Amino acid sequence: MTIRRMFLCGMAAISMLVPGASSGATQSPGPTSDARLIVDTDKPGPIIDPNIYGQFVEHLGRGVYEGIWVGSDSSIPNVRGIRSDVVAALRKVHIPVIRWPGGCFADGYHWADGIGPANQRPQGINAAWDKSAETNAFGTHEYMDFLDQIGAEAFVSVNVGSGSVREADDWMRYMTAPTASQPGRSRTANGHAEPWAVPFIGVGNESWGCGGNMTADSYAATFRNYASFLRSYSGERAKLIAVGADTDDYDWTDRVMAQAMMWRPHPTPLAYTTDQPLMWGLSLHFYTFAGNDWRNKGRNIGFGTAEWAAALARANLTDELIRRHSAIMDKYDPDKRVALAVDEWGAWFQSEKDAPSQLYLESTLRDAVIAGLSLNIFNHHADRVRMANLAQMVNVIQSLILTDGAKMVVTPTYHVFDLYKVHQGAALVPTEVQAHAYVEGDTRLPGLSVSASKDKAGKLHMTLVNLDPARASTVYITLRGGRWRTATAQTLTADRIDTRISFDAPDPFIPKPLPARIVQDQVELKIASKSVTLLEISQ
Repeated sequence: MTIRRMFLCGMAAISMLVPGASSGATQSPGPTSDARLIVDTDKPGPIIDPNIYGQFVEHLGRGVYEGIWVGSDSSIPNVRGIRSDVVAALRKVHIPVIRWPGGCFADGYHWADGIGPANQRPQGINAAWDKSAETNAFGTHEYMDFLDQIGAEAFVSVNVGSGSVREADDWMRYMTAPTASQPGRSRTANGHAEPWAVPFIGVGNESWGCGGNMTADSYAATFRNYASFLRSYSGERAKLIAVGADTDDYDWTDRVMAQAMMWRPHPTPLAYTTDQPLMWGLSLHFYTFAGNDWRNKGRNIGFGTAEWAAALARANLTDELIRRHSAIMDKYDPDKRVALAVDEWGAWFQSEKDAPSQLYLESTLRDAVIAGLSLNIFNHHADRVRMANLAQMVNVIQSLILTDGAKMVVTPTYHVFDLYKVHQGAALVPTEVQAHAYVEGDTRLPGLSVSASKDKAGKLHMTLVNLDPARASTVYITLRGGRWRTATAQTLTADRIDTRISFDAPDPFIPKPLPARIVQDQVELKIASKSVTLLEISQ
């Protein structure tokens, strides 16, 4: 993660659609409006990859130290130094994959500093961020232990910016080589005999910026070089994720896909020259703030309806970015073998002056609505988007969890991930939406964002986000295909648009039951303004 250039698609008036929204919507007077949905339950689409609900952890602020790692001698309950309350909360929402160690930190991280006895590890400097001390207490073994405790898979970003192919290959040998090998014996001496599975490898981070200031052409060549030597030494070959574009840099996507997607032809049948793409995925980074100016991201508390609308308008642009990058990828990969991995996304507002650590944000209802809107968009692009990683999981910008010493709270974004976990591994279901527009000044947005999926047990789940901060919506849902008998719902909202979580007060964001009735294959429910709702329908 790094602070990047101004988003070039900024516009004073934004009239964008999220998937499943109607372009002909008009705003009607009054506090409540009607919305009509048609769901083709017998026409399942692509599978929603569970990895869309992935997370991102970087050595930044208190994201790792205190947020995850407290040390085995801490008075905070922990297992081998990893705090138990955080583990329990993350297990509940079924985190599938965690990207680590960065971010900009990754391109200055040397993995060998983070292994061996803790008291013998070198004390470093976090040059990527605030030049604070880096103890290296949380390294490869601790990361893998953390993953094991919460049941997630590894997504390791190797150091391309200041590292080397050899260093990256040595790290893969250390993590994945058989126990009897020399790297395996070293790993065993440090407490873990069996090789780890490393399903995903990020080949650098933001190589157009903090990861090396490369051009697309130079990165494509660098990626090809690393890809030739990065492999798993036991188990399945790691899936390589290439550095993709900064926001709307479509030329980067075009050049990297053209030059680095496939192996080059070779006159001899080498084992690694196949007709499979060289990369499993291409990344995309995009952050939400109140407007389109990195230098004026807006406050995360004490904001008004104009800032609410501006932030949602930018979050809504995620759909355009995915569509346009995907169209470029389609030129080189019409079968969609290469995933688009949105491995950094989330709300990034200006930290308050009294923030306890770098890039720490208090968490509000607006974050929940941004999360619900963004996840609906990712679901709708499940044919191409097969991974996304919220930035960042604990104590940094749009977090799932906040800590204050021994205290821990879950955020409204956490509750959204808890509601949406039903989509993981389910089949996307086509949905048509007719709903009012949400208009605030020059900003015009669909009032309702929806995604629907059908799981392996045959249950239908719909997630509905009401973007309008003032108007509730009565929703009528027509179900096509099958006989549906029961409907239940739960919803997340709050009194004010900037309602925030507190360490010293009850959680105001715990989802509450919402009445829903089904009559002759039509569901009716009333969703509150500024809300995120999960509807479950059974046969």
